[in-house]
Amino acid sequence: MLAQVEAAWLAVYRDPARHWDLYQLGEELTDLEDAFRLWRFRHMTTVERVIGFKRGTGGTGGVGYLRQMLEVVLFPELWTLRTAL
Repeated sequence: MLAQVEAAWLAVYRDPARHWDLYQLGEELTDLEDAFRLWRFRHMTTVERVIGFKRGTGGTGGVGYLRQMLEVVLFPELWTLRTAL
């Protein structure tokens, strides 16, 4: 399924004039993820500054868990397609 989604987005990005609305959507989703990544990093840094490496308030592993979450990609197909362009 992921390969089909990547192929669809690749078609959009190879011909943005034809698929302008979808191209704009892809760029807005990429901007959203970029902002969310920045928020995640700042959140992790704030947590480390405030509580150090204690257990997280939500029962997670705290900073260790937040560091792992930095690797989570919300829209991977929008990032991987750039290599194919």
